[in-house]
Formats: sequence, C-alpha cells, structure tokens
Amino acid sequence: MRFQLTDDQQALQRGVRELLARRFGRDALRAAVERPGLDRALWRELGAAGFFALRLPEADGGVGLGLPEAVLAFEEAGRALLPGPLGATHLAAGDVPGAAEGETVVTAVDRGGLVEWLAEADVVRGNASDAVTLRSVDPLTPLHQVPVRPAADPAADPGADPVAVLLTAAEQLGTATRACELAVQHARAREQFGQPIGAFQAVKHLCAESLVRVEVARAAVYAAAVTADPADIAAARLLADEAAVRGARDCLQVHGGMGFTWEADVHLLLKRAWVRTRRAGGGTESEELLAAELPATEGR
Repeated sequence: MRFQLTDDQQALQRGVRELLARRFGRDALRAAVERPGLDRALWRELGAAGFFALRLPEADGGVGLGLPEAVLAFEEAGRALLPGPLGATHLAAGDVPGAAEGETVVTAVDRGGLVEWLAEADVVRGNASDAVTLRSVDPLTPLHQVPVRPAADPAADPGADPVAVLLTAAEQLGTATRACELAVQHARAREQFGQPIGAFQAVKHLCAESLVRVEVARAAVYAAAVTADPADIAAARLLADEAAVRGARDCLQVHGGMGFTWEADVHLLLKRAWVRTRRAGGGTESEELLAAELPATEGR
C-alpha cells in the first residue's frame, strides 16, 4: 500500500493549512481561549472552502472526494486546534440543510452521552434532553452530558460510527504532529549550559519517541482511510490517541516549567487530546472491537 500523497491531496492539505493559518493562527487561538464561542464567520468560510462537503457527491453540491481527503483536512484542523463540532457537521452534510455550506452548526450526542458545543449548535443529532453542563478541561470545547440509555438489544448494537472514529483519530494525529513540532522547536531554541537543550540525550529521546509515535499513527490513520475497515479504524484511533496524549505530555516535559503556564500553548494541546479520547465511543470501544477480531484472525 502506498502512502505517498497525490499532487491533488498535497494541494488540498496545503490549502486547508493555509486557510487555517490565515483565519485561525495563534492570535485567534488565544483570543478564542480568552473569549470562548463559535466563530460563525469562520464556520461559513470552512463551508465555502468545501471542508464539510468534501465527501458529498458533486451532483449534490459537494466536492466529491473520499475518506482519505477528509482525513487530511481533519488532520490539519487538529494541528491548528480548530474548535467546534467539526465531525458532526461534516457527517451531517447532505442530510441537514445548510450543514455542507457551514450555515448550520450540527452537533451530536455520542455513545458516552457527551455533547460538544450544545449551546452553539443549530441542530442536535440524538436525544439531548436532560443535558447537564460539564466543566470541560479544554477551554475550547464546552461539554454537556446526557443520560446514557442502554440499547434494547446489545448484541445488535452497531457501535460508534467508524467514520466519526476515524475523523477523531485524524484530529488527534494533527495535534500529535503539532506537539512534536513545538517540542523540537523549543529543544533547538532553548539553551542551557551554553548549548541547546536538544543536545542532551534525555531531550533527544523525548523528541525522537514523539516522532515515532506520530509516524506510526499517521501510517495507521492513512491506511484506515483507504480500507475503511472498522478494525483498522479502531487500531488507528488507539494509536492516534496515544500519540496525541503522550506527545503533548512529552512536549510539556521538554518545555519544563514554562510549558505549564497559561501563556504557553502546550497545555491546550494536551487538554484537547484528553477530551477527544472520550469522543465517538472512546478508546475502550476500539479496544473491545479489536479484541473481538482476535478469534477471527487465529490460524491465519
């Protein structure tokens, strides 16, 4: 299987990164932290750029691309820490009027009963009655909790939407990539005892291990986008969760005490990664899916 991006895929990835750098750079990120709220103008701009309609057929007004291209776009969103119910709105394109164009903000109740951006959403998919406001660890992801009602027939429960799981994994991959980049940049720039701290073996190991986790997760996420196999997606989700959370923690370690300050951006990466680990069924559901696959692979 080849993982070299095509020219069109590279152009898409570059275009999304440039759009987010222009519209949601560091200044905008910090402003959003200080004054939380969904930027409707940015949401509509994402819609106009085709972010939400990437997988919608051209005959229905969409871009007509596939899951691999959606993964690339969501990876860039995760790298930029773009807030909002991106996955739910993307999945609603073609079903909910205005979702594809970014005119309608859609959120959804996930399998754990969590709802992101409930107060800002125009449409909520799932039963959000009796929702209780939670204190979110991530200042850019407001959360509500609704009672979880067990399925009438657990054996027939299909589990979380695999596409939602994969898009979450793609966002985690983007955040893990950004954490690795910040760690390397700081290791090169910060000096101690007359030399960059990146020259010290312990710091080298942290950066190298972070990069390895990122690239392993990238291969898994890209492969799952091609196969769309639920087991591949579950494995990609677990690897991407680990890369994002451990990568952000290692980035904090590289930064030392200053990494824990509110002014630094490192803690925002870790907090967003933590919140995403609870989304779309969470890692436990992916572990259960992979465990169920093991008997079927015995003897192969």
